[in-house]
Amino acid sequence: MTIPVYQKGSSLLEVLISLVVLAIGILGVFALHTSSLKSNQNAYLRSQAALLANDLIERARSNRQGFLDGAYNAPLPSLTAECLTTTGCTPAALAAHDVAEWQAALGQLLPLGGGMICIDSTPDDGTIAVPACDDTGAMHVVKTWWDDDRDGMADQLLATTFQQ
Repeated sequence: MTIPVYQKGSSLLEVLISLVVLAIGILGVFALHTSSLKSNQNAYLRSQAALLANDLIERARSNRQGFLDGAYNAPLPSLTAECLTTTGCTPAALAAHDVAEWQAALGQLLPLGGGMICIDSTPDDGTIAVPACDDTGAMHVVKTWWDDDRDGMADQLLATTFQQ
């Protein structure tokens, strides 16, 4: 039995088409895997930011006098050695010390991490350079920024509001 001329090479063409379809499928799986890794990293960084924001909120709540005196409204971060001794330090110095330790932790755990605690009626605005705290209202906000997409700019914001 002889094969007609017009059918020669048709199985080779079918193999090539199936290889192209298989390659497209594998590329799709790789793209899905890459997207999954990025989403997991984003979720991890957001979790770290939330934990760190809650850490500062608990520090503010434990320094009640400093909180009531307004020491946690945009304090200048300052490490004070007396705050680590048994004799202690003033509530305002403790607030500045708390914020300094918190900002150091942000820098260690979040890429380009930074943050601010202040009174703000519109917590979901501002940048790391200009936090946009308007000093109005009764709500304190912990604003935490980090570089989520690793483009060199801390543009991801997590704003956590609280009251004493």
